[in-house]
Amino acid sequence: MPAERLTMRKVKEVLRLKLGQGLSERQVARSCSIARSTVAEYICRAKRAGISWPLAEGLDETELERQLFPSQPLIATEERTVPDWSYVYQELKRKGVTKFLLWQEYRERYPEGYQYSRYCQLYNGWLGKLNPVMRQEHRAGEKVFVDYCGQSVEVVDRVTGEVREAEIFVAVLGASNYTYAEAFSSQSLPEWITAHVHAFEFFGGVPELIIPDNLRSGVSKASRYEPDINATYQEMASHYGTAVIPARVRKPRDKAKVEAGVQVVERWILARLRNQVFFSLVELNGFIRKLLVELNERPFKKLPGSRKSLFETLDRPALKPLPFGPYQYAEWKKARVNIDYHIEVKKHYYSVPYQLIKKQIDVRITVFTIECFYKGRRIASHRRSRLQGRHSTVAEHMPKAHWEYAQWTPERLIRWAEKTGADTAGLVQKILSSRPHPQQGFRTVFGIMRLGKSYGEGRLNAACHRALSIGTTTYKSIESILKNGLDQRPLPENADSTKAIEHSNIRGSDYYN
Repeated sequence: MPAERLTMRKVKEVLRLKLGQGLSERQVARSCSIARSTVAEYICRAKRAGISWPLAEGLDETELERQLFPSQPLIATEERTVPDWSYVYQELKRKGVTKFLLWQEYRERYPEGYQYSRYCQLYNGWLGKLNPVMRQEHRAGEKVFVDYCGQSVEVVDRVTGEVREAEIFVAVLGASNYTYAEAFSSQSLPEWITAHVHAFEFFGGVPELIIPDNLRSGVSKASRYEPDINATYQEMASHYGTAVIPARVRKPRDKAKVEAGVQVVERWILARLRNQVFFSLVELNGFIRKLLVELNERPFKKLPGSRKSLFETLDRPALKPLPFGPYQYAEWKKARVNIDYHIEVKKHYYSVPYQLIKKQIDVRITVFTIECFYKGRRIASHRRSRLQGRHSTVAEHMPKAHWEYAQWTPERLIRWAEKTGADTAGLVQKILSSRPHPQQGFRTVFGIMRLGKSYGEGRLNAACHRALSIGTTTYKSIESILKNGLDQRPLPENADSTKAIEHSNIRGSDYYN
């Protein structure tokens, strides 16, 4: 068949110029404004049909066309073997399988079968009769689509009678439509990650891609082109050797598979549970698991087999194996290193190398550990502490100037101050307890204690007594008292008045420490 079908008037002109005038194919092509290959094709057909120039008398355009383009011998439609289109549909989901390959196999078995173009035309017609979601082509083991049902299920607290809404997580494999569902207390990040872990265990393997909707738990910033994946979600995907590709915003076909799966779960599972009362998630998930078996084993209407049978033949062999152990949940956060080279995590303070002061680092939080990363490199690790307001400090993280302080403890400083006097010890204790970190008060304490060498321990203790009375704890205040000799003067009569006032509406200075 030529590349382009010309009008018979132009065909006759080609024959005239080439056979009658003896022009070259290139010249004929230029004169008729057609491709050189087209000229060659028509001349070849003319020679094959025994046509010369001038044309035989009585050879009109209709007869000329019949001789140049003789019709192929027809084979009755009923004599051709129609392929098993459902088999073709399932085979196309296997990796590397194409329609052309399947057509070749078909022609090897049925030499008088359809030509490739007709084969594709008939297949597309059959495909159009399937459900729009079903006819999306997904490779075996390639994708799992995940989302939550719009419909929730009530769970009643047996003791208090409080009613809570359970969220239903759904995961659907693209090739087989094999479905997993589970109820969770919320759509928070820990439940979202746990749902994926359970789904992979249910499938017995891991697909190449995870396709979530732009859910906040999984996608921290929705974008049509570059959505930001939550760091924990990304880490979980890396653990299982898969990748997360969120559905595009306002592109419903990207998530049509899971939306259909959600609809099936709502109709075939949740609707059947509508009249039951559940008192725990464990009880609810027990019923869901039973109905899930029925759903996956229910035969298709327009295709042979079921979700379960397709899963066993298509998806299961193509899934990646599960890793040695399940993913251990961890949260990620960003933290700014304070001037005391500590970061705050859950109201506890953990040290990092002092060189990172004022830098922003990434923190990985697990049940038992706190790991700190700077530009992808781990720079500190601590055992997680539940004590609020306390510190976990590694000596190697301290600057060299602080090493001499590391040998000191608040208790040792207080004992040292007691040698000067009870008021000095009281002031030191108050200084240390007023700081977020006791170490932050060490420098002040050392400065105050040195004043005893210049003014004597007696005067220092008296100055500390006065400072406690007026509610000051700074080094400059103590130094000013000693410089001006205020430690040798009697205290004002109302110096302790602030201590005498007690009322539930008065917080006192300690409230702000």
